[in-house]
Amino acid sequence: MAAKRFRLPGFGLTMGYTLCYLSAVVLIPMAALVLRVLEQVSWWDFWRLATAERALAAYKLSFGAAAVAALINALFGTLLAWVLVRYRFPGKRLMDALVDFPFALPTAVAGLTLANLFAAEGWLGRFLVPLGIQGAYTPLGVVIALTFVGMPFVVRTLQPVLESMERDVEEAAATLGAGRFRTFCCILAPTLLPTVLMGFAQAFARAVGEYGSVIFIAGNKPFESEIAPLLVVMRLEEYDYAGAMTLAVVLLVFSFVLLISIHLLSRWASHFQPAA
Repeated sequence: MAAKRFRLPGFGLTMGYTLCYLSAVVLIPMAALVLRVLEQVSWWDFWRLATAERALAAYKLSFGAAAVAALINALFGTLLAWVLVRYRFPGKRLMDALVDFPFALPTAVAGLTLANLFAAEGWLGRFLVPLGIQGAYTPLGVVIALTFVGMPFVVRTLQPVLESMERDVEEAAATLGAGRFRTFCCILAPTLLPTVLMGFAQAFARAVGEYGSVIFIAGNKPFESEIAPLLVVMRLEEYDYAGAMTLAVVLLVFSFVLLISIHLLSRWASHFQPAA
């Protein structure tokens, strides 16, 4: 007799609702966009619009700035997560709460705040601009904004792993004569690296799609500080719907590839996490 499969009551109903919800909110709109482009734009026109000089410059800035911001967050987010988990100090709870501040703050408010802060007359800009560091209305401003919005992804990804790591292994390594550097390289780094990479991927994916906080600090100069999502909006304002949808499909495909990569990376990283 075949083994009986046990399921929670209501599996069929809840699964049907889940599929309908995902289809209505995610799958159908995305499929409609792709089909609309295939109906209105030939393959040659699609390639021409997707690889236009201005579009390539926008891709380069969006993906390049997102990668730089994600690297910065991977480094300093790891340090921040380590401090929040391993040390006790006054104001720790407040600092831990501030990590989620970019989630709660409207992106437009974040962009305006950063622009005023790094402008020539801003609190930081008045000291940085004379040194030749232009933080506002330049590609550097894009990196600053993307670093701000992506930081929580790295910290919140790393914190559970750090909290579940047994300190007995580190103490045993110290007892056997391993120094702090060797303990870090041989014990901590191999365990944390997969999770750091996963946090990097999540921060990178978040940064690629960011719009609100960037447009206020970037300057939005074509071929210099114009990001790909902004170029989509510009094409719509010019009534160039074919160009806007083409760029949107390019970003959609790239986002889908990122999603699959993050999923595979998450599965790979789960093999290195300590068992509960």
